Amino acid sequence: MKTILLIEDNEDIRNNMAEILALSNYKVVVAENGKTGVEKAIESKPDLIICDIIMPLLDGYGVLHAIHRNESIKNTPFIFLTAKTERSDFRKGMELGADDYITKPFNATELLNAVEGRIKKMELLKKELQPDIEKLRDLLQTSRGQDALQELTQMNEISRFKKKQIVYFAGNHPNKLYYVTKGKVKIYKNNEQGKELVTDLFSPGDFFGYVALLEDLPYKDTAEALEDTEVAVIPKKEFEDLMNRDKEVAKQFIRLLAKNISDKETQLLGLAYNSLRKKVAEALLLIRKKYNKEGSESKFVIDINRENLSSIAGTAKESLIRTLSEFKTEKLIDIVNGEISILDEKKLERMIN
Repeated sequence: MKTILLIEDNEDIRNNMAEILALSNYKVVVAENGKTGVEKAIESKPDLIICDIIMPLLDGYGVLHAIHRNESIKNTPFIFLTAKTERSDFRKGMELGADDYITKPFNATELLNAVEGRIKKMELLKKELQPDIEKLRDLLQTSRGQDALQELTQMNEISRFKKKQIVYFAGNHPNKLYYVTKGKVKIYKNNEQGKELVTDLFSPGDFFGYVALLEDLPYKDTAEALEDTEVAVIPKKEFEDLMNRDKEVAKQFIRLLAKNISDKETQLLGLAYNSLRKKVAEALLLIRKKYNKEGSESKFVIDINRENLSSIAGTAKESLIRTLSEFKTEKLIDIVNGEISILDEKKLERMIN
């Protein structure tokens, strides 16, 4: 049962709203002024707060400010309840971080629709966005209705790439967002001598190409299919429309971007400062993490040619092969017909520089 904190100084309105919400199977906590409301919010940790603006002791703006300063409740969805309809009041509330408004007078249906919609959206946003197009569809449907789902479905043109075929080149201008439905894709850069460094790997369930779209700059790297691959394509304009029209979708993509940037920084630091053995160990663990999403312990093998593996590790092919041979002798890995199985993941993780 979801808990709703209702902060309203008018007793009749407060009792009427509490009754409507209780009949709809919500647990209702009430407060008659802003100061008491903040105290009860900290105590009850509600799923949603509905708060009047004009109240004694502490007005609604003060309540919202206090909520946002408390770590335990700062992300609680917040709906203002007000009879004031001037644009400046709406703008002030939104600038302070309110999620929605209910304007007096209202009926039971308007109240329940606002509450249900806000709680549904918050439940979706609590789930960290994995690079999964179904979750993005769910988020869009909750945020903008069935039309958004139909719109996204229409975007899903499927492009097919053979092994070693280029998806896009460094220097190309971005015009699409890509989503892997089948196969594997690598992202790499070449230095002036033509040496390749793999900077990212993608498999089914991954978005890629959105960094250049968000920056509105040419691609800084090249994307290539590691095997026969199928990719869903979302046009740039449609992606930009999603980002501009729905702040929750934008926030989730920004979180995904930030996580990928953090992972890449860690990888590049390792390439700069790690020993050869640690570089190879981390390359094997990276591939396992990227391509073994189901967490299979017994069946997963690394089936990737030595050129690509050495590029991921940031070392020469000959050095890679020698190190793999050492790992096999130490029973950290096994190699059968060129395929690598990790035997001792913990020792690879603790590899000393």
